[in-house]
Amino acid sequence: MKLQEIPVPFCDKCALETGAIFRFLSRDEVDMINFEKEFRQFKRGEILYNEGNRISGFYCIHSGIIKVFKTGLDGKEQIIRFAKPGDIIAYRSVLSSEVACTSAKVIEDCQVCFIPAEILISLIKSNSSYAHELLKLACHELGEANSFITDIAQKTVRERLAEILLLLVHDFGLDEQNYLQISLTREELANIVGTATESVIRLLSEFKSDTLVELNGRKIRILDMKGLEKISNVFN
Repeated sequence: MKLQEIPVPFCDKCALETGAIFRFLSRDEVDMINFEKEFRQFKRGEILYNEGNRISGFYCIHSGIIKVFKTGLDGKEQIIRFAKPGDIIAYRSVLSSEVACTSAKVIEDCQVCFIPAEILISLIKSNSSYAHELLKLACHELGEANSFITDIAQKTVRERLAEILLLLVHDFGLDEQNYLQISLTREELANIVGTATESVIRLLSEFKSDTLVELNGRKIRILDMKGLEKISNVFN
């Protein structure tokens, strides 16, 4: 059976649709990336890169969802973030010339553009607006990491789970029936919250009993946003 051919996305069109950082590039710079990049497709469960490996470029997500995570000494994953269309990943390892400090795995079939490291370095040197936006992006991700560390230290697992559900609503939205538009296993949810899978299963059951959510396999329907906000202490 012949595989369906998918046209390679153009960076300028993709950037406008997703808000990607490439919207700060000139026409010539966009043309350079379009010429140099590699368009790749991955299925759920496939790995883009592994922690500890050297990578020769970074990725821009065109479609699908990728989880970025670290692996503990016990082999347990700690999910750092989810990358969605318009996001870039692995760029910090390129900038620092260090091995990858995280791994990236597909959780929803995706299409990505792989851009060689030398292109990123060249753009930073030649385009101050782009360099500034990249710095702002790195600072934003650092701020999110700091908030996560604070939450782990100061919030209960119940509060963290409620906050994670709200963050997933913010990042991926809800469909017309108020279901989260990202499908995660209970283990993946536990790996974001930073707790045991059994704890997440128990707490989701409590949230269901309290009419905060409705569960349908991996799908989670949000019934009471205000209730989740109150539990999470996000605005306190």
